[in-house]
Amino acid sequence: QVQLVESGGGLVQAGGSLRLSCAASGRFFSDYYMGWFRQAPGKEREFVALINWSYAITRYADSVKGRFTISSENAKNTVYLQMNSLKSEDTGVYYCALGFVPTATPASYHDWGQGTQVTVSS
Repeated sequence: QVQLVESGGGLVQAGGSLRLSCAASGRFFSDYYMGWFRQAPGKEREFVALINWSYAITRYADSVKGRFTISSENAKNTVYLQMNSLKSEDTGVYYCALGFVPTATPASYHDWGQGTQVTVSS
């Protein structure tokens, strides 16, 4: 059983920054992928970024490239999402999820956190 706990969300003005954290506990392997997803009210959950624990392979959605950075601190089993130059359209609940493959498809991830709210005011 894997547990994922997100933190770091909040209210920020457009142009500001936030850093989200996702702490993982339980049994998983270092070659898994950790993804960040977000869901705005009335919209489907969408891919934001992913990282491989072992090889630091990363991938980003086009909408966040150049503004968001995903990183991992393996000793702490924690993945971060540094979000800069935030826009109102970045508002939503942000989830981290654990999966076996580097995919942007939410259904391919088998463990999810409870989510953390990010609100960007314009």
